[in-house]
Amino acid sequence: MTVPRRIVIFGITSAIAEATARLLATRGDALFVVGRNELLVEAIAADLGTRGAAGVTFACTDLTRCDEHAQLFERAIAALGGLDAVLIAHGVLPGQAACEAHYQAFLEQFNVNALSVISLATHAANYLAAQRSGTLAVLSSVAGDRGRSGNFAYGSAKAAVSTFMEGLGGRLHRCGVRVVTLKPGFVATPMTAHLPRNALWVQPKQIAPAIVSAIDSARGSVYLPWFWRPILFVVRHIPEPLFVRLRF
Repeated sequence: MTVPRRIVIFGITSAIAEATARLLATRGDALFVVGRNELLVEAIAADLGTRGAAGVTFACTDLTRCDEHAQLFERAIAALGGLDAVLIAHGVLPGQAACEAHYQAFLEQFNVNALSVISLATHAANYLAAQRSGTLAVLSSVAGDRGRSGNFAYGSAKAAVSTFMEGLGGRLHRCGVRVVTLKPGFVATPMTAHLPRNALWVQPKQIAPAIVSAIDSARGSVYLPWFWRPILFVVRHIPEPLFVRLRF
């Protein structure tokens, strides 16, 4: 008989996180899910319970309140009776023009997309390192691989997360803890509903199985879908004099 894994998901109202949580629930994992919208979080938790989760507990908070993160982890560990994996998946997509015009707009999105994520990852890392096992998975983005003129505000936050996670992976490797940086490309979610679509776009349910697989066994960076790895390899190696002329 398979023992249910005890997993915390931060940002459960994210379409990607919800699609992933559904798969985890279906296989019988125990979940502690966190989001900001109480009605939506409660509805998602109820749905996960009907899908076969060993147990679902939830908490509602603004994850930019980093001073509450330690207490959140204490609640999660108490509710689950321990902790096997953490998925951090919250974030916002800011307006690039607004961030260029006003530093405060940039700072607000950076606080959500980078600083609050790093705070949660630090708490998770310290707990998992102490028990010398577990998985820490964080949702970053292909946008963080290189600073493109069209979205470098968002990209800079994701670059900070990716770099932090890369270093954290080195720190935790000796402790037996796996660190995974998830890098999705274009995903059709409510957050991206205003953007034009092309053949590279996918639905959250299309990448959710790869996220579950990454939580189970991966280390390092995982591109979602896989074809973004060769695409970003090319993008990272475009010479700077040419790259700065591109408009994307």
